[in-house]
Amino acid sequence: MKTEGRSCNGKFMALGVLKNVDSTKAGLITSRRVGGAVVRNRVRRRLREMLRLTRPRWNPNLWVVVIARRAAADASFAELNQEWLRLALRAGIIPEAENSIGG
Repeated sequence: MKTEGRSCNGKFMALGVLKNVDSTKAGLITSRRVGGAVVRNRVRRRLREMLRLTRPRWNPNLWVVVIARRAAADASFAELNQEWLRLALRAGIIPEAENSIGG
């Protein structure tokens, strides 16, 4: 995926996308650098909710990987969601016509 896909980086997360695959899949990575177990789980829950809310608008046949950065532990849900939408638009996960929605 690293060589064939596209990646976008932000303050709170890095995003990897591989297009034109058989099905749509999403994965989350929160390493121990993000924080202890409680902090990592809170970040994972927030990221999972962001993916769930935007999933109906995704372009079809994508593999998406979201890698949480250390700064995500201190970010609010609104900050994470705003960055997710910006990165998703840039990576082509959400169509450009959706630009004004949810931002």
